[in-house]
Amino acid sequence: MKLLSYLLMIAGIVVLAFSGYQWYATTTAQNEATAEAQAMLKERDTDTANKAEDFNAQEVAEGYDPDIGETAGILHIPALEADLPIIEGTHEDELARGVGHYRGTAYPLQNEQIVLSGHRDTVFRRMGELEIGDQLVLKMDYGDFIYEIKETKIVDADDRTIIVPHGEEVLTLTTCYPFNFVGYAPDRYIMYAFPVKAQDE
Repeated sequence: MKLLSYLLMIAGIVVLAFSGYQWYATTTAQNEATAEAQAMLKERDTDTANKAEDFNAQEVAEGYDPDIGETAGILHIPALEADLPIIEGTHEDELARGVGHYRGTAYPLQNEQIVLSGHRDTVFRRMGELEIGDQLVLKMDYGDFIYEIKETKIVDADDRTIIVPHGEEVLTLTTCYPFNFVGYAPDRYIMYAFPVKAQDE
């Protein structure tokens, strides 16, 4: 009986140690990606100030296509006071570093659907606090772009119909659902936000 107790205690310690290591590694990776994105934006602001007359955001956007694993920008969420690094790609390596940009979808000013995905227990752990009307800001190498949340819905985890051509710019955030589910979550939480500028024009 004592041996079983010791084995259970050791197993518990191993699980806690592994969880702690994963948390540390993920936090470190996200902090590094955030610092990289912030440095990129600082350089952007300096360059833009120096050549304001020559800069054309639309031209830059048309050719914008980061490589897998590249830091693309920052997702700023004012309601949560959060700045999350955007990483090109949605495999585990990319999602461990920040919010993943779904390869093949658009970026701001490319006039199509932008899809960002994140884990519910890391970068998007507070996503459920966001409400209709809250704003999201994509801070890119070629400018800052504001979106307003207009719709949310819950779909099956295997539903791929959320990634479809829209013919207009729409920012789509996705994460697993329910938020507090232990293990592989059965659903996905989807949030749609539209450009504020386009609405005002």
